[in-house]
Amino acid sequence: MSGWTASALGDDLRGKRVLVTGSSRGIGAAVAAAFAGLGARVALHASASRAAGERLVAELSAGGADVRLLAGDFRRPSEVAAVVDGAVDALGGLDVLVNNAGTMVGRTPLAAMDDAFLDEVMDLNLRSVVVACRRALPALKAAGGGAIVNTVSISARTGGSPGSSVYSASKAFVATFTRSLAAELAPERIRVNAVSPGTIDTDFHGRYSTPEKLAATAARIPLGRLGTAEDCVGAYLFLASERLSGYVTGQTIEVNGGQLMP
Repeated sequence: MSGWTASALGDDLRGKRVLVTGSSRGIGAAVAAAFAGLGARVALHASASRAAGERLVAELSAGGADVRLLAGDFRRPSEVAAVVDGAVDALGGLDVLVNNAGTMVGRTPLAAMDDAFLDEVMDLNLRSVVVACRRALPALKAAGGGAIVNTVSISARTGGSPGSSVYSASKAFVATFTRSLAAELAPERIRVNAVSPGTIDTDFHGRYSTPEKLAATAARIPLGRLGTAEDCVGAYLFLASERLSGYVTGQTIEVNGGQLMP
């Protein structure tokens, strides 16, 4: 007889201790809300958008979810470590780490790129992931295993569009780091995977893409539209669930409406 029931996924994630970085808005907010809705205990993280994070925590708490908000500037390794430590302390351990914090910072061509810009993009998108994984490792080991899910980007495969070269390269680093870490941590029963969103209609593209560029992109996508944050949620839940993906590690799930077909 099948052990699958309508509540199987919710049962699998219920009570899990989850940190979602960069979760005050966009994809991170949708992912954090989904974990909370399935009964996980969730630490959200905000940086510049702390007010949005506070609103989300209030909304989820009002619905009975066990959530809390941590703040930290992920351009600073010490603050990354403090957020991870704060989540472990608040949740009493950690089962799932979702590394979602990061952004393009700006569309900057090579000729206009200075060292400060390069450092900021790399610290935010690359170094923060390494630091968060390193800091979370003792707690994940203490839990007897768990899952790390990193957010990469379609641009890690395509190279992105003009002005996004360093951002794209930083995401390619995270994709490779994901595969390497998956092999390294497999003996600890820690699975490491990634989600690679395509062009998702969030305020990320509101900041870095024109309406004309987005319309042209949507016209080229086989499913005929840009993605939404909710379109991405299922991939994160799948990779966090031991029942659904307990034999999946070192993989990247592309969520892009057919925009990229490897």
